[in-house]
Parts: sequence; structure tokens; C-alpha cells
Amino acid sequence: MVRHEKAPNSPKGRPYIVALLAFACAALPATAQRERPALNITGYVIDAELDTATHHLAATTVVSFTAPANLDVVNFGFHPALKVTKITDESGKLLEGERTADGSVRVTAATPFVAGQTSHWTFVYDGTITGNEDGPIEGLKLAAIQEPISYLLYPARWFPTTGYMTDRFTAEMHIKVPQGMRVFASGGTGTSKSVNLSNGKPGSEWDFKWTKPGFPGTIIAGRFADPFIAGPGNVKVYLTISHQASGNQLAQTANKEFDFFTDSFGEPESTHLNVVELPDDTLPAAYAPELAAIQGSRVGDKSGIRLLANTIAHQWWGCEISPRNLGDAWITNGMSRYGELMYVEDQGGKSALKAALEDVAAGALAYDTVPLSSTSRLDPFSPQFQSMTLEKGAMIFHMLRGEVGDKAFLNILKGALSQFTDASIRTEDFEKVSEALSQQQLLPFFSQWVDGTGAPSFTNKYAVYRLGNNKGFRTIGEINQDLDLFRMPIELRVETDGKTEVQKIDVVGVNTQYVVDTFGRPRRISVDPGDWVLKTTPDLQVRIAILKGQQLVAQGDLVNALAEYKKALESNPLSSLASYRIGEVLVTQRNYQAAVNSFRDALRGDDEPPWTEVWSHIAIGKIFDITGQRDRAVNEYRLAVQTNDNTQGAVNEARQYLQKPYKRPEDN
Repeated sequence: MVRHEKAPNSPKGRPYIVALLAFACAALPATAQRERPALNITGYVIDAELDTATHHLAATTVVSFTAPANLDVVNFGFHPALKVTKITDESGKLLEGERTADGSVRVTAATPFVAGQTSHWTFVYDGTITGNEDGPIEGLKLAAIQEPISYLLYPARWFPTTGYMTDRFTAEMHIKVPQGMRVFASGGTGTSKSVNLSNGKPGSEWDFKWTKPGFPGTIIAGRFADPFIAGPGNVKVYLTISHQASGNQLAQTANKEFDFFTDSFGEPESTHLNVVELPDDTLPAAYAPELAAIQGSRVGDKSGIRLLANTIAHQWWGCEISPRNLGDAWITNGMSRYGELMYVEDQGGKSALKAALEDVAAGALAYDTVPLSSTSRLDPFSPQFQSMTLEKGAMIFHMLRGEVGDKAFLNILKGALSQFTDASIRTEDFEKVSEALSQQQLLPFFSQWVDGTGAPSFTNKYAVYRLGNNKGFRTIGEINQDLDLFRMPIELRVETDGKTEVQKIDVVGVNTQYVVDTFGRPRRISVDPGDWVLKTTPDLQVRIAILKGQQLVAQGDLVNALAEYKKALESNPLSSLASYRIGEVLVTQRNYQAAVNSFRDALRGDDEPPWTEVWSHIAIGKIFDITGQRDRAVNEYRLAVQTNDNTQGAVNEARQYLQKPYKRPEDN
């Protein structure tokens, strides 16, 4: 018997709609994670039936777990929309349960637990999940039973959970769905058989079994066409009819990414991977063993290539190994992010990597107020936690690679994965592996970047002297930065009339002197020209302010978002991106004259990034259409087409509005 406490009514908050949230499911609400679970779930056997006509889920789940001997009451995380009707222990004895205000289920044991002995409790539950109900994470839609795609993501807690993303488990799942639907989960390709559903209609049952400790808790069921396959056939792509045109290209991309990560990280736990379409009403992406899912709107978009790379990288960093606690999440989140950047470099070269690192560096420093080792104290769905674990985590891996070299770096990655396969990893564990496989003393490195905050701001002073007897020139200089405990080897590039010299200088403390002899006269000396070190620069401060503004817009805080964008303009009055973002906010507020002024400023700015030009013309055209100035709108759309910049379909959209005037959504 389960008693239910009514949860207090509260409006549903807006999600943090930023790229980081593609992997928000790598974390748990802070209130649930700060206390170590009193029990350890080791496995599940789940029998579930999905009725898409009524959005109904009915399930029976056997939970295997161990608990301390002195524990009388245990808590399980559970989706608020699901009603538990019965809980029994292994002897069949009915257990007393209570539904709490936060959605969890508190269960009283009938007999004392025996330390180290596994208990098996059976939960019977059902409920309606359309995705519009209050879920376990406010503002995020993590489960929906619907047509043509139903999804039950692991963070939705559609089965009783605890130790989220830290305590690993096995799962045997038997999922019944309406006839014609395919089901994807962890545990092989999934075998199906015809059955009758509880409503008497024909259906099919799909069976999965994942026997390695991990996180096989995501189910995706849908009306997918036959798979797209590129390569040997171990990677398959499943899309709905509406996205079939992108199937072949996506299959080729997925196969290339999977092969690249296999070469970089070593053999995965499973060589089988299903890439599956998600609806656009949930997270941009999700992952589980043998499963990578991204939104349908991203499968044919260039941004989807990086999103998919990040998602596939989680097969190693998140599935194969996982963080011991949230303070260690930078390892798996950060390396998945850096794996994405490694693939960008593989496809586009060093210049592509350097360009991608600019935004990552901004995210790394946007909320760098507490050490990464203390992130377990943060709300893991906050922009601060996500920026630090994903972006700063990625920068740490990039800097580690620069410090130890490519060969040792890849050995470190493969060594960590091999040593901690099917297990959790701590920061200390990763440090030990890094030192052992690089044969370098890395305590200063990890102390600076994991246990510390801030980044250096380099200045370089030098004087050049001619040496006698035609021996060339000697440069005597000093690198200054503002972190007293800083210690890292930094590249110094000396460009001369002839050969360019590159040396590594051990920068220690706030002042480091150096001497460089060259045959040709030095013309320019650059500190860290390859961007191997996270450092603060005026340009980065602009990017940080814009990033914070975008995140505030996603939360609905337009006033503070404008304040951040104006900070960016104060640092760089010619920032086209800052002016463009201000214009977007002003359009939302229907302050059209001020918005046009901002978009004009974007056109007169530094043209960074270049797409601000085409989209500023389109935005101005839309405002002219809204205000009844069709001739002026047409002129702006024509200017947009003339840029020939089709970033995110800009030219296509401009041509559309040349044919038919833009109308505000509520005016249609």
C-alpha cells in the first residue's frame, strides 16, 4: 500500500535551453545528490507496456539492491505522474510505502536488512505521461508516451532509482508497444514477438538484457523506417519518415565518428550502436549503452554533427566509466566535450579546433567561482555546473594534451578507460593514471585547474640585442601573469626575418624571465600562440558576457540578459554578436525601433561571427513586415540573399519571406 502526499503547486520553470543541456542527464538535482544513497541498486527486471493512444504506462519492476543492516526506511526516486499501487518483498509480503512531496517513494522494510545480502522488491505502478505533467526535473520534458515517438529517458525516473549516474546497475527489460513500433534500449539489437496488449489490440514485445554494470535506463519507441547503414553495419540510424532525406549522410557521419572514437579511446564495451531520432520537445540529445539519440531537427543540420559526436563519445565517457560523485563529473562530461572537439580537429584541422575552442574557453570561465572539485555543492542543472563540468572540463583535457603530448595523452585516455571499465572514477584516480602513463609530475597542473579557480592573463615585455660577429640576436624578456601559484610550460613563438623559433618556457609565478637567441631579427613574439592554455583576454571577456546573456534569455530573465550584452559592448563597442543579441531581446519586448538600431549596429560592427550580417538583414526585414513597411522589408530580404550566407538556412528563410510577408506567430 502506498500513501501519497500532495506536492505543492508551482508553475513549471523554464529550462536552461543552451547547448550544455544536451547532456544535462549526466546530473541529478542537488538535493538528491548531496546525500549519499543509503542503498545500492544493482539490477532491474522491468516489464512495461506503453499505450500511445492514452499516453499510459503500466509497469512491474523488480529492484535488486543491498542496504545497511540498520536501515528501516529506504527512498526511491520516482516520476511524480506515476502511481505506485503495490510493493512487495521477495517473500511476497506487502510493504508500506509513502509518496513524498518531491515525488520520491519512501518504503518501510518488513524485516531487517542483512548487510551485504541482496534484497529483491517488486513495484507495480502506472500513470499517464504526456510530457506536460510536472516531472522530476522542473522545466525539462524527459518522458512522453505519444506518437510517432515515445521516450522514457533515464533521468525521468520512470522506474524506481537512487544513486543517479553514480551507482551502476544491470537491466533486463521487456517492453510492449502498439503494433508497428520499434523499441530501442541497451542490450543487443532487441528481439521482438507479437503479443496482445492489455487493451486487446495487437502489439509487440521487445526484449533487452544489459548485463554489465552501467546505466541502461533509457527507452525510445517509435514508428521508424528501415535503418540507414554505412560501413560494416554495426552502427545503424533510425529516423521517422519526415527525416529520411538526411538518413544516408547521418549514417556516414555516425559511422565515421564511432570509428574515430574507437581509434582514439580503444574498443567500446559494445561495437553495436543505434542512432535514433528524438522528438524536438525534449533534450537535444540523450545516451545509454548502445544508444545515441538526437532531435530530429538536428539530424540534417551541421550543428548535429558535433552534437552527435558528443553523444557518441559518451559511450566511453559516461557509459563505460562514470563519476564517483558530482565533483568528478568534469572527467566524463569534459572528455565527451573534448572528444567532440577532437573529431572537429580530425575533420577540419588545427584551425577548426582553434575556432571551436573559443566558445569552449568562454564557457569554462563564465562561472569559474568555485573549484571543479567542489561542483558537487552546485545545482547540477544550473548553467554554472554545466559550464564548469563540460567546458572547463574540456579545456583541462586540452591543456593536459598540450602538456604531455599527443601520444601520452591518448595513452592516458585508453588507460583510464581500461582500468575503470564498468566502474566509477575519482579525480584522484585520473591524476594517478595520468602521471603513471605520461611519466610526468602533474600535481601542479591538477592543483591549478581542478582544485583552483581563475586563469592567467599574460603580458610579455622584451628587449632585442644584436650579438657581435654576425651571431644574430638575443631577446631578453619577461612573461607576467596574475596567479601566484601558476606553473606550466608555455609555448613562446619568435617570428624573425628568417626562421620562426618556438620554445617552451616554464612559467612559474607572476614573473618569469626568458632568453631566446635567433639568427634573424625578431619581429613578433607571441605567448601561447597555439592556444594550449586557458587564459583571459579582452575578446574572451566579450564572449563570456554574451554567453551569460544567452543563458539568462533562456531562463526568461531579459533585464539581466541585456545587462550582460551591454557589458560585452563596453568591452568591444564593435561586437556584431553583442549588438545582434541585444536586438533579439528588444524584439521579444516589441521595442522595434531600438531593435532595428541594434541590428544596424551589428551590420556596422566587426562582422564576427559572419552570420550576423545575413541574420541582421532578415531580422530588420521581419520588423518592417510587422510594422507594415513591405517595400523596405523586401529590400532587407534581398540584401540577405545577396550575402550568399546560408548559415542555419538563412538564405532559404529570406527567400521565403520575399514570397510571403513575415507575421508574428500569434498573428498567423
